[in-house]
Amino acid sequence: MTQATSEPTGTRRATPRRGAVVALLLTSVLLTAMVLLGAAPGPLGTAIAVTLPWLGFVLVPLVIGALVVRPRTAWTAAVPLVAWTVALWGFLPVPWQGDPAPADGRLLVATQNVEAGSGTGAESARVLAADGAAILAFTELDGDSGSAIADELADAYPHSYRVGTVGVWSRYPIADEEALDLGLGWKRALRVEVDAPGGAVSVYVVHAASLRPGAQGARDAMLSALGERIRKDRTPRTIALGDFNAVSTDPALAAVSRELGEVRFGGLAPSFTWPASFPAVRIDHVFQRGFASAAAKTTAAGRSDHLAIVAALQG
Repeated sequence: MTQATSEPTGTRRATPRRGAVVALLLTSVLLTAMVLLGAAPGPLGTAIAVTLPWLGFVLVPLVIGALVVRPRTAWTAAVPLVAWTVALWGFLPVPWQGDPAPADGRLLVATQNVEAGSGTGAESARVLAADGAAILAFTELDGDSGSAIADELADAYPHSYRVGTVGVWSRYPIADEEALDLGLGWKRALRVEVDAPGGAVSVYVVHAASLRPGAQGARDAMLSALGERIRKDRTPRTIALGDFNAVSTDPALAAVSRELGEVRFGGLAPSFTWPASFPAVRIDHVFQRGFASAAAKTTAAGRSDHLAIVAALQG
């Protein structure tokens, strides 16, 4: 007669739970490594930077799963969450921050890639002017959109400067203007000095070289040169805005981010700008230094494939 043996119940339960803990630990290590590698220059860092905001949809269930499986080891799931928060801190929205609006002492600026060939120039200009922006910056201008914008803004924005595919229109006088090629060999950026209330403001309008798989060297070099150009600019109040073809955490933006801070957005949403039909990334930005406070929002203007950004700068 064979005597049946039974494994203790506690042992049977421990085995699958131990496997779940190991799986959570490995996942946490991989996600933490992914976040840290997002700072690596080149294609790897750029690819991770694009996906980084969406990683939150993985991290939250990971932390919940860790709490359910074994609460005392849930800290292992918190490590990648903390790393993710730190990496994205400058990108994350500020829920208590209000939308930008015209007010005494505020300088409102707006920027949009108007998508060449979309025929959206005049409509975009009209919408953004109605928002009260004193300085309007447009990128991806073609002949038709540039002329349409100039006609639309001729009366209210008498001061303008256009170079290649970028242009700026201002209610305030432009005291200095400069075309910038930033190492590309052709002009996709400009700098003007605007005589705004409170003193001069350096304004850089940028349309960075396109980013394509295996071909990002031109964009990276252009953004690096832009950062160096801004570093040498001694104007206390400086703004850089436009289509940077890089998300906020892209290592290629490091040279710019060292000199200027990105204007933060209010609310709870991440405020992506492209594509306008279903925004998934923010590649359009407003950076500044010298202003005590700043707030931004995205808004639809015209039929471009990019949303516009309106920012209020004060102080």
